[in-house]
Amino acid sequence: MTKSISGVPVPNGEALPAQKEVDDMSEPSDFGTFGRYIETPVGQMSAEMRDAYDFTIRLRGLVPGPHRIWLANPKLSKTIVPTGAYYQKHSTLTKAEIEIVTNLITARWLSAYASYEHEKIGEEQGLLPAETVERIIAGLPVSFEDAREEIVYQIASALVTPRLVPLGLYRRAKTLIGDAGIVDVAVLIGWFTMVSATLSAFDVPANAVGLDQ
Repeated sequence: MTKSISGVPVPNGEALPAQKEVDDMSEPSDFGTFGRYIETPVGQMSAEMRDAYDFTIRLRGLVPGPHRIWLANPKLSKTIVPTGAYYQKHSTLTKAEIEIVTNLITARWLSAYASYEHEKIGEEQGLLPAETVERIIAGLPVSFEDAREEIVYQIASALVTPRLVPLGLYRRAKTLIGDAGIVDVAVLIGWFTMVSATLSAFDVPANAVGLDQ
């Protein structure tokens, strides 16, 4: 059976094309301002979120990448931010060594956004040769003339693969970067695993920009 709306016959239970268009427009989008995440403008943030936002600005000078998403959980965000700030200013590793580890782990987790960002950072701030960074990301063999960079690459590669860290490799790493440096490498891998998982959960693409705030 059919019914008519304004003289137009319509099968029972089926909306007119115009009505379908209205219904489609009312459905929420699968994407927000940063991948799937819908950012809250600063002026509309709750007091707790604004506090976490201001805390991030104080420690980092901006709210980068996944920090935008972590603001959704303000209490947790404030526990995370200091670790990232530590690697910016206080790590025992050099910027080049940090970017060797970072590009290994973000590529391992197929994080398009993080890999795109840190390919550039590795070259521009870590001063690593472009081909070296590209080979790290692609999983191709690479070696370093600098002994510290080489041992950081070797131990990070073992942990990221993952493989056991053999005693000989541990001893060489301890000699060159110390136990503090090994801890830096291990925790940095954990940090960027968290970064990559967040970006993947919210399907953040390489060209994501987010709100200008």
